[in-house]
Amino acid sequence: MARPFYLFFLLLLIVVVCAVVTVFAWPRPATAAVSGTVTDADGPVAGALVRVQTTGNHTYTADDGRFTIDGLSIAESVTLVAWADGYVFGWTEVRGGDFDVNIALEPHNRVDHSVYDWEPSANCGECHPSYAEWQRDAHSQSAVNDRFLTMYNGTDIEGNRSRNSNYDTGLPRTRDPDRPYFGPGFKVDFPKRDGNCAACHTPMASTLEADNSCGWNGCHMYETSAASDELPQSVSPNAAIGVAAEGIACDFCHKIGAVKFYTDTLLPDPEMPGILSLTLYRPASGEDFLMGTVDDVARPMDSFNRLHGESAFCAACHYGVNDTTIIYNSYGEWLDSPYSDPKTGATCQDCHMPSAPRLESRMEALVQTLAWLEDVSGDTLPASLGKLAEQAERSYFVYPQKGGLYRELDQIHLHQMPGATDELFLQRAIALDVSAEIVDSTLLVNARVTNSGAGHHFPTGSPLRQMLLVVRATDAQGTALPLVDGTVLPDWAGDVAGEAGQGFVKILRDTLTDEEPTFSHWRMVTLVQDTRIPAQTTQSSSYVFAVADNSRRGAPRARPLQVEAQLIYRRAFQQLQEWKGWNDPDILLASETIEIE
Repeated sequence: MARPFYLFFLLLLIVVVCAVVTVFAWPRPATAAVSGTVTDADGPVAGALVRVQTTGNHTYTADDGRFTIDGLSIAESVTLVAWADGYVFGWTEVRGGDFDVNIALEPHNRVDHSVYDWEPSANCGECHPSYAEWQRDAHSQSAVNDRFLTMYNGTDIEGNRSRNSNYDTGLPRTRDPDRPYFGPGFKVDFPKRDGNCAACHTPMASTLEADNSCGWNGCHMYETSAASDELPQSVSPNAAIGVAAEGIACDFCHKIGAVKFYTDTLLPDPEMPGILSLTLYRPASGEDFLMGTVDDVARPMDSFNRLHGESAFCAACHYGVNDTTIIYNSYGEWLDSPYSDPKTGATCQDCHMPSAPRLESRMEALVQTLAWLEDVSGDTLPASLGKLAEQAERSYFVYPQKGGLYRELDQIHLHQMPGATDELFLQRAIALDVSAEIVDSTLLVNARVTNSGAGHHFPTGSPLRQMLLVVRATDAQGTALPLVDGTVLPDWAGDVAGEAGQGFVKILRDTLTDEEPTFSHWRMVTLVQDTRIPAQTTQSSSYVFAVADNSRRGAPRARPLQVEAQLIYRRAFQQLQEWKGWNDPDILLASETIEIE
């Protein structure tokens, strides 16, 4: 077995030596600067970005629109791309030594044409690998997932519907024990209104203007809207068909130009959720316009937008208020966390849309070596060796056969956007530390739960989500030791209620019916408690269990006691899951087992 290994190692060594000699002996191509001007219809454009496409070589135009960019090959042409805020990209082909180059910029559409035919995301998939990732993302399911629709309509997953509650009259009925119940629903409480769910879940389901508060908030009853010439029909998630059923689709996100924040705050207007707090730039019929995070795209009617790489991009839909009670606030939690520090923190995109992973290769060691040689020599390896080195550092966001260009990995962002269903992603965000000791014939267990990786509270988002710490202690025969001090999980914890532990959850109470916890957060609710863990903080708890006295003469030698602690993540209260017929399994975030004499 040793001979083939040595042969491979020798071959690798020869290739590396040849590559070293080639790199340092290969003649370097001649380079020169390129100079020119960036203009629009009115003249020079100051402060425009000028970049050699797919590279870090860039500069900005002076007050007179002039620029000079160094280090361009005289022998081979490159694409020079210019961009300025409010414009689509402009570009031209140049070689080193060219001067008086002109790149013309055209302003992009700054008017939102609400009567716009949204582009199906499958069309994007013809060129973009990220389409397949988006299909696995919760945003692509926001209009059609069973959890949302059954809560909206008051049904279970089989379509059985709870009877109307009369909540909208102010005299809600109590549940009839002789009638089947399939859980709460917005339409069960407000059968003649649509509510504002569509503003976030199905923003492509209407041609209403993005700032039409009456229509998107759905606050008027059907009869009121029908009797008025000025009040629009509200938007129902049940009307999301065709492209609108794609929920938060490619075309929608890449039409977002700005997010509007409430006066003197860093948060959106609580009465303007979702699309109401967005500035969209939908083009006129027959035209096209897209924005993104790459600033050197040589494609007509595309533009760069810094917002797409900032947490503020997520704010409109990840902050929700009912009257004066904050229902969900992932964006605000991020603002209050250390992660919002621009020098040391991270954006939502850094975690939920990370840079693409490095390409894998069976010859990874060779590929990495060649890439290193390229880096230290400051030159490009010739022929196929250069291609191997290139693959070690670059990927693409458009298929090569569709004209895609290799790019630095930090320009390629994954679109699967892991969240509440990604087991590994959740586990990486939380840490559990448990210790145990015998103290005065009792077993003392200390548990520390740390939000070590989430840039917001854990759990975050929907108030239905919860994390449960369950602590169990048993003797050598497996008999549970009685808890003599410490908290136990409440009734809403379902099958672990009454066990030692702690719940990390937001509990709301219905102010009209006193139901607690209430799952109907569209009702008038008040906050009872919020025990979730903020970013980079720890919550500690202690539990004391009684230990049998084995010190009597003739008693058998003490055997190890066992302590088991588990952190369980649930997407919804167990009772609600049973009513609705949801089958989301618990996710075990962390566990520790300790044996103690």
